[in-house]
Amino acid sequence: MSKPLVLLIVAPPGVQMLDVSGPADVFAEANRQVGREAYKVLTVGTAPLAVAASSGMRFLPDRSTQDDIPALDTLLVAGSPDLAGAATDLHTLEWLQRHAGRARRYGSICSGALLFAQTGLLDGRRVTTHWKVAELLGRRHPSLTVEADAFVVRDGPVCTAAGVTAGMDLAIALVEEDLGRDVAMAVAAELVVFYRRPGGQMQFSRHGEAAPAGRGALQELQRYVAAHPGEDHSVGALAERAGMSPRHFARVFHREVGMTPAEFVESMRVEAARRWLEDGHDTPKRVAAKLGYADANGLRRAFMRRLGVTPADYRKRYAHART
Repeated sequence: MSKPLVLLIVAPPGVQMLDVSGPADVFAEANRQVGREAYKVLTVGTAPLAVAASSGMRFLPDRSTQDDIPALDTLLVAGSPDLAGAATDLHTLEWLQRHAGRARRYGSICSGALLFAQTGLLDGRRVTTHWKVAELLGRRHPSLTVEADAFVVRDGPVCTAAGVTAGMDLAIALVEEDLGRDVAMAVAAELVVFYRRPGGQMQFSRHGEAAPAGRGALQELQRYVAAHPGEDHSVGALAERAGMSPRHFARVFHREVGMTPAEFVESMRVEAARRWLEDGHDTPKRVAAKLGYADANGLRRAFMRRLGVTPADYRKRYAHART
């Protein structure tokens, strides 16, 4: 019988508990599905003390970064709401560098990328993280390609997951890699989670709730579009509202907001459509009409581009959740 794969989940102070318990439950269920200890999960604290999670729960980790762990397969750093403002712990970074060098694969869950990226081991890689800290991660580490809308990103030995529950998506993907599709699907079914979420690996992040970008006039325009997604928001109409020529407006908008006006309008319309479809009162055809699309196909194409799922399938997902 082969030895179990040792997986380390590093839990920084104030860790998001589900970043640890979610993946741990996936690997434990994989063990039950195959009838043997395929995985041995060890939690690692940054001090030889109980870890206080962001929820107020406390747990005693199996090891700490004071310990040397010579044999491991996978190393994952869990996230914490405190990491964005946390001081750099040079001992923890050195420990992560040394142990990741022994691992077959390594990475992070949620905002754990903010800590792990400081080791330099993610440099030049494609990664994801919680959408709220994606911009901060990219700003602090410009060599990274941060895919803010992805649930799971794999780039060579680096495996990263987006916010909180996406750690389970990553764990299921690793189970599939190690033990096969059938085991991964059985684990997902037992835990009542998606084997692969609708829309592939796309986060259903709430970009429409993010703060508007750019100068004041552009921010007001973005708020107006979000509040009135069904109106005429062609470049010409938006430029007129902003008091600019269409060409100058399109150039300024792209530079300051980071996307074209058409892309922004589509994102706001998809966001509005999602809310209406989640309510379950409107059909995709009616939602498309409310948003100014000529027919349902326009909304369908926008959903496929942004979420990788059709409006009808998205609505069905929430219909199941309501029953």
